[in-house]
Amino acid sequence: MVDRKKIIVCYRRYLLVSHHQQLWRRLFLRPDCTNGHIGAVHVRHIDKFISMLGTRCASSLIYIDLPVELVTVEILRVLALHCPNLEYLTLDFSSAMQLHDFSELNEFPCNLKRLCICLSEVIFLEAFMRRIYGYISSLNTLHIIGTIEKTSISSSEEADTFETINISKIKTHAPNLRVINLYGIGFIDDNHIELIASGCMHLQCLALNFCIRIRGTSFKNLMNRCTKLQCLLLQNTGIQDEAMVAVNWSSTQLSELDISSTELSENGLLDFFSVVPKLTYLAVSYCDGFTDKVLNLIIDRGTLNGCRALDLSNTVNLNVETVHHLLTSTRHVTYRLEALNYTGHDDITEQFWIDTIRFLRRINYVRETMEETGAARKSVRDFPQKPKRSISQLSLDRSPKMTTKIIQHFS
Repeated sequence: MVDRKKIIVCYRRYLLVSHHQQLWRRLFLRPDCTNGHIGAVHVRHIDKFISMLGTRCASSLIYIDLPVELVTVEILRVLALHCPNLEYLTLDFSSAMQLHDFSELNEFPCNLKRLCICLSEVIFLEAFMRRIYGYISSLNTLHIIGTIEKTSISSSEEADTFETINISKIKTHAPNLRVINLYGIGFIDDNHIELIASGCMHLQCLALNFCIRIRGTSFKNLMNRCTKLQCLLLQNTGIQDEAMVAVNWSSTQLSELDISSTELSENGLLDFFSVVPKLTYLAVSYCDGFTDKVLNLIIDRGTLNGCRALDLSNTVNLNVETVHHLLTSTRHVTYRLEALNYTGHDDITEQFWIDTIRFLRRINYVRETMEETGAARKSVRDFPQKPKRSISQLSLDRSPKMTTKIIQHFS
């Protein structure tokens, strides 16, 4: 009798815990998706999963990512009808060879704040997108992830690429977008940026990392029309000197910039940084045109005064002495600096960090190079000052503004 009571009590507690709403606020269903110590959930029985969505998750669900096998009419209908608080949705078509039939898809979540779509190399999504255009007007963040990781950058630039998703229709049906991330999409060029500029007047952050067909000829219209744009991420794009110099950057609100792995020349960067406004984030890793003259110009103009995150890694034409001067003699730069990435130079020694680290009063994240092995390592520095929000999650691959938004979406 006592054992039966213990079993009943245990079962009741199990039900209480397993049905607690906090457990069903976020569902990670892709095999390669993890969040800290939480791994992805594998769905074996779709019928039971659909039933669970309508009962346990229901109004508590705010985030879900779906692999291609779970992007079905039935699941999307349940999400639309039973999960009114769903705000963040990821649809992963990257491994798709064919899609389900969406001709009967008449319901889709309509309160989304963020939508992430992972593209496939061989699947055209227009038939699916036509069914959901009417439900995405509430979006303020859009991530479209391309297939650049499946092919080398050089081969993808030479190969024929197909426009597997219609950017122009998306910007028409989602006019309130604040953040657009187009990562590694082979067919994106300046014509698509012109389309975005014509329809997204509230745009604040545009990420075009690894969109290798971007030349920058559209930036003049982009900055003139999207006057609220503050963050521009151009890592590994094909931007050219003439296009960057043609923009009147001094009249813009640009404060976060990533030009890593671009082929801008020294003269182009001198002309560019002579008019660019003050920056809170700058990334120039693997930028051969970033030299001592460019950095001295930036110091003299005060472009980095108040900068929070700085990436100078693998700038082979930038001397260590110039960086040492930046970190030790320019208090207006270092007084707010929270993250620094400086690796890839043989002359970076332990003594360099001993001399400079004491000037970085607010630093939370440093990526440095070990003196003997040359291997890069990451370290978080603790200071006796009041603890501040760590931005080690940034890893300096994105800007603080955009990464903060992404972290908020996943937290």
